[in-house]
Amino acid sequence: MVKRKIVAIIPAYNEEDTIKETIEDLKKVNLINNLVVVDDGSMDNTSTIVENMGIDLIKLNRNRGKGFAIKEAVNRIDYDYLVLVDGDLGKTSSEIEKLIYPVLNDEADFSVAKFPKPLKKGGFGFVKRLAKRGVYIHTGKSIDTTLSGQRVYKKEVVESINYIPDRFGVEIAMTVGALRGGYSIKEVEVDMRHRETGRSLKDFVHRGKQFFNILNTIIILFFRR
Repeated sequence: MVKRKIVAIIPAYNEEDTIKETIEDLKKVNLINNLVVVDDGSMDNTSTIVENMGIDLIKLNRNRGKGFAIKEAVNRIDYDYLVLVDGDLGKTSSEIEKLIYPVLNDEADFSVAKFPKPLKKGGFGFVKRLAKRGVYIHTGKSIDTTLSGQRVYKKEVVESINYIPDRFGVEIAMTVGALRGGYSIKEVEVDMRHRETGRSLKDFVHRGKQFFNILNTIIILFFRR
């Protein structure tokens, strides 16, 4: 029996507070053959921590965006199944195992994590509704996990996706691309937690950038069929 190679990519930007715990918890998932961190131009000690842990590291010389970081890693690695994990999951990152099994067992071609309700109030749901509506417009499918970055893909699905933006919108583009290709999705409930945004000015500015990047992605997808 040929062993199937499962590789986890962790795009990270200024994650020195959480990256070690995220990696340590991911190491508990025996199904994963290799971990690769892409430091997306961090200005803190993210890269140093990763190097000291002996984990494969791709270091970008400046911040290029999550989508760019994922594409850079995919172009450099050999894999049969791609696991995407955010760097701020900390001690909950091993929950990704729940997403691997459905894809490995051919229950779905790709899986996406469905997080529990946030612990604190964030925005007003504009970004989430835009993302969900965008996926529906392009695919006719109502997906609750359009913004979740925790995913597992068969290699053939990743290779079929013809557009991945560099920054916000990567999850929507990958979802739309896969569904347009006729591939099946499974949304999996997990007990993951990551850094939650609140209602500070900084948080609203962040969500504003996210909103317009996602809107731009939805528009571009009309021309990327």
